[in-house]
Amino acid sequence: MAESAESAESSKDYFVTTVDEDHDITCWGCGLRLLLPSYAPVFKCGWCGAITNQNVNKPESKWLWGRRLRDRCFVIILFMFILFVICGGVWAVYPVVFSISNMLGIVHSILTAILAAITVSTFCLSAFRCAGTPPTVVWGSYPAVGKGDLENYTFCHYCSKPKSPRAHHCRSCGSCVLDMDHHCPFIGNCVGAANHRHFIAFLFAAVFSTSYVSIMSTYAGLHIWPPVKYRSLWHLNSFSSNIAIQAFEEVMLAFASSAVQLSARGLVLVYLFISSVSLQIGLGVLLWQQLGYIYEGKTYLGHLSSQGSGDDRIEEKDCRNIIRFFGCPYSISRYFPSLRNSPKRHTK
Repeated sequence: MAESAESAESSKDYFVTTVDEDHDITCWGCGLRLLLPSYAPVFKCGWCGAITNQNVNKPESKWLWGRRLRDRCFVIILFMFILFVICGGVWAVYPVVFSISNMLGIVHSILTAILAAITVSTFCLSAFRCAGTPPTVVWGSYPAVGKGDLENYTFCHYCSKPKSPRAHHCRSCGSCVLDMDHHCPFIGNCVGAANHRHFIAFLFAAVFSTSYVSIMSTYAGLHIWPPVKYRSLWHLNSFSSNIAIQAFEEVMLAFASSAVQLSARGLVLVYLFISSVSLQIGLGVLLWQQLGYIYEGKTYLGHLSSQGSGDDRIEEKDCRNIIRFFGCPYSISRYFPSLRNSPKRHTK
């Protein structure tokens, strides 16, 4: 009986089985060799928590220089347009405003200087500040990598380094960005954790500035617009069904005839009005969309990934997400006790 028990214990300690070499994989996160029961293109390490995808090959980045050149051109064009709106507005509006009232001209000068400074500063912060660098972690060595240190981390084959679940690689910038929302070619930079607030501030400043430009260009244009000479509308057939169309054509013809007599200052005012209204609509829609994602506690890429994966999880939609995003001061946070101990809710 003693011999049989000893042989059973010996067979338990030295059980031998065959291992297929194709299923013996090394984890990139901790360097440990993993034995998989079958071939799996994507697997997760049970020690460090890193996710390995064997089907991803290192891509080519031969068009990276072209994307960067495109972004630089967009930034230069947009910056020159901002300067043109500021300088053109000063040249076209100031003489008209000061001719009406000196006090009105002083108030207009102060508002113009404030809006121009805020718009240019927020644009520079959005365009030239780093969008967000993922934290540096230790990887590749088992003694240094602890249990769960790389939980849900993946390996970026572009940067050849670990990528956190909150990071996304931008092919235009050629780097991983933390909490990436999208890549904006007009600022030549990604919108991420480090400059997302500056980007929203730039959108607010741009919307207010374009609204002010459209109002002041309309106000100044009405004072320098040539007299509009209407033709008599009595010749129109009052019994005709399209009398409204005929009257509209007469009015538009009168405005077109007077517009021909506009000076260079008047033409600049017309251009400022049209461009400012167009930008106001486009930037307003973009700002509303961004605030909607922040209200939901998501980013644009997070919204797309949740739709693509069919994730039906109910997110916490709350105005406190917006307060937390902009940084809640103590004077406001004391009215929301749950905000003080809750982390920033900003998913990828």
